[in-house]
Amino acid sequence: MNIKSLLQQMTLQEKIGQLVQILPSVYDPQTSDTVTGPVAQLMEESGLTEDNRYELGSVIGIHQAEQAFRIQQNYLKHNRLGIPLLFMADIVHGHRTIYPVPLALASMWDSDEVEMMARQSAIEATASGLHVTFSPMVDLVRDARWGRVMESTGEDVWLNGEYAAAFVRGYQSEDLKQADSLAACVKHFAAYGAAEGGRDYNTVDMSDRELREFYLPAYLRAIEAGARLIMTSFNVVDGVPATASTYLLRQILRKEWEFDGVTISDWSSIKELIQHGVAGSLAEAGEKGIKAGVDIDMMSGAYLNHLEQQIDDQVVSMDLLDEAVRRILMLKQDLGLFEDPYRGIDPELEKRVHLSESHRNTARRLAEKSCVLLKNDQILPLAEDQRIALIGPFAASTDVLGPWAGNGKREEAVSIREAFDEANVDYVFAEGSTIDTEIDWDQAMEVAAQAEVILLALGEASWMSGEAGSRTDIRLPKTQRDGLARLATLGKPIVTVLFNGRPLDLRDVVEHSDAVLEAWYPGTESGRAIHRLLYGQAIPSGKLTISFPYHVGQLPLRYDALPTGRPMTIEGADPRYTSKYLDAPNEALFPFGFGLSYSHFSYTQLRLHEQPQGTTWEASVVVTNDGSLDAEEIVQWYVQDPVADVSRPLRQLKGYERVLVKAGSSREVTFRIDASMLMYQHPDDSVKADAGEFILYVGTDSTCVLHEKFWLKQTVEKGQFDEHINDRSTSTTR
Repeated sequence: MNIKSLLQQMTLQEKIGQLVQILPSVYDPQTSDTVTGPVAQLMEESGLTEDNRYELGSVIGIHQAEQAFRIQQNYLKHNRLGIPLLFMADIVHGHRTIYPVPLALASMWDSDEVEMMARQSAIEATASGLHVTFSPMVDLVRDARWGRVMESTGEDVWLNGEYAAAFVRGYQSEDLKQADSLAACVKHFAAYGAAEGGRDYNTVDMSDRELREFYLPAYLRAIEAGARLIMTSFNVVDGVPATASTYLLRQILRKEWEFDGVTISDWSSIKELIQHGVAGSLAEAGEKGIKAGVDIDMMSGAYLNHLEQQIDDQVVSMDLLDEAVRRILMLKQDLGLFEDPYRGIDPELEKRVHLSESHRNTARRLAEKSCVLLKNDQILPLAEDQRIALIGPFAASTDVLGPWAGNGKREEAVSIREAFDEANVDYVFAEGSTIDTEIDWDQAMEVAAQAEVILLALGEASWMSGEAGSRTDIRLPKTQRDGLARLATLGKPIVTVLFNGRPLDLRDVVEHSDAVLEAWYPGTESGRAIHRLLYGQAIPSGKLTISFPYHVGQLPLRYDALPTGRPMTIEGADPRYTSKYLDAPNEALFPFGFGLSYSHFSYTQLRLHEQPQGTTWEASVVVTNDGSLDAEEIVQWYVQDPVADVSRPLRQLKGYERVLVKAGSSREVTFRIDASMLMYQHPDDSVKADAGEFILYVGTDSTCVLHEKFWLKQTVEKGQFDEHINDRSTSTTR
C-alpha cells in the first residue's frame, strides 16, 4: 500500500475519521456496550452520523474473534477506500488466561518471565482479533494510596525500564506483521504515577530534572524496544494537561526521542481539557489536542465534531491532520491490515489457546514466583498431616483476577478452597466475613478451635484497587482486622495470605500472624499456586518492587530518597531536631527488594576490581544457602554517590540476578559496573557522572550493608558509554 497515494485520495472527512476511536456497538448490533451515564453522553455528543461512522479509524473494546470478524466485515462493505479498522483493548496482564497483576509480576524480578506473559497474552488476544493493547503501563509509583499502583511495576526507575522493554518485546515479537503480534501502547505519558495525594486524575507538579531523571526513562526504554503507540495521561505536568502539552508530545517525544509512532488520548482526556481550565469549549480542546500532537481522540468527539470546520477556517493546518493520518495508516500497514484486514482472527485458534494447559501452567508458575513471603516464624511450609482451619473472605473467593483482567472470567479462576479440595488437604472451613462486612466470626472461632493451624485469606476486593481506586486508609477492612485479632487469642499458629493490588499498612497483620504471604491478585491459577507455596512444593522467591509503609502518613515513600541535611544518624545533634516522625519510624515496614524464602542466604567476600580504562569495575560476591532447601535468591546491586554536584539518592538499584543456590552450598555472583551507570541529569540539562567516590552495596534487599568503595577519576559525559546505558546484563554466576 502506498500511504502517500492513499492520503491523496482521501477526503477531509475521511482523514478526520481516522483520528477517531469509538465503541464496537457503532458497527455491531450484537454488541451491547455499557452506554449509561457518561458513556451514553459521550456517544450522543460524539458527532456520529450514518454518513461518517464508516470512515472512523479504530474501535476500543473488542474481545472475541467472531465479533471482530463481523465488525471488520460490516465496516469494509461501507468504507470507500477499503481502509480497515484498528481494534484495541486493555490487555494488561492477560486476555482470557489471567496472570498476576503487573505489580505482582514485577515481584518476580525476572524480565524473561514478564516477556513470556506478554507473548502468551498476545497469542490469545490476536486470535480474538485485537491489533493493539493499552500496555505496558510504565508510570513510576511511590504512593500506595493510588489505585493504579497495581498496574505499575514499582518505584525504581531502572527496573521499570527493564520491565517496560520486556512487555513490548513480548507483545510485538520480532515482526509486527505476524498474525500473533500485538502492537504495544505505552501509558500514561507522562508522570501519571506522581498524582498528588495518591488521588486518581490529580495534579502532578515536579521539577523538570526530577521528571527527566526518574519519571521519563521507562517510557523511552519502551520506545527503544519498539513500542508503536503512546497514550497521554490525565494529569497536568507543570500546570499543562499532558494531552495538550507541546513540551511533552512535541519537544520530548517527537523531537528529542524521534518517536514517529501513533499517539492516542486516554478516555475522553481531550474533552477534559475543559475541566482542567485550559479550554473553553470542546472545539478549543480538540484544537489544543491536535496541535500538541495527539493523533487519535479516544471517545471525546472533539475531532469528529469540530476539526473539519477548524481546518476550513485555517485554525488547524492540513499538514497537522495529514501528519497524524499518515502515522495511523503506517501502523495499519505495518500490522499487515491492508494485505489481510482479518489478520489473526481465528475462532478455532481462539478456542485452543484461551486457557490452554500451557498458558495455565505459565500463569501458575508466575503466580508462585510473584508471591512475596513477608514473615515466617518457622510455620511454613505446612506439613501434610496438619489439620487446617481455612478462614476468611478470600478462602473460597475467585475475586483473584484483579483489575484490568481483560476477558478473564472469575468462574474460571481457582480459589484456595478448590485447590485444597483437589489436593485432599485436611481442612475445616468458615468464611468469617465478606471483604468489608462481618458475617460470623463466632463460627470462625469454633472452626479454628478444631484445627492445628489457622490459614486466613484476607485482602481488598478488586474494586478497591485499579483506576479510581484511591484510598486514604490502606489497612485491611476493619472486620478482617478484628477477626484476625480474635483468632489470635486462640494461641494457634496463624498463616495470613493477602490478596491486594497495593502495598498495605500491615502492622496489625504482622503482629497477629506467624507467617504472612503477599499473594497480590495472582490470576486464574491463584489457588493452585498458593497451595504449592504453602506446602513447599514451590519455594517463595518474590521480592517487593515497592516499599510497604509502616503508616499511610509516610506516603509518598521511596527507597531511593535523597539525603536530608539533618539525618537521624548525624553525630552530636539534638535528636529532637533531626528529620523524623514523632509517632512512626522513617523506614518502611517492608523495604524495596524485601522478600523471604524457606531457606536463608548469607553474603560474604565482596570484592571490587578496577579495570584498566578506569571507567569500568568488576565486582564479585559469594552467596551461601545456609538452609536445608535448594532455593532461588535475587542478588541486588546498589550504588551510592556520596558527594556530587547535585544531592543524589541514598542508593540506587543498578543490577540484579536471580540465582539458584543448592542447600548448604555457595555461588559466586559477579557484576560489572561502568561509568554510564553513574550518570545523572544535571541542572544544566547535561547528563554525566561526576568524578569522585562511589559505594557499591550488595545483598538481599535495599537495606543491605555489605559494601565496597570505588573511585571515578574524571567526569564522564553521556555519549562516551551510550552502548552500555541500557545494558545491565552484566551479572554472572559460577
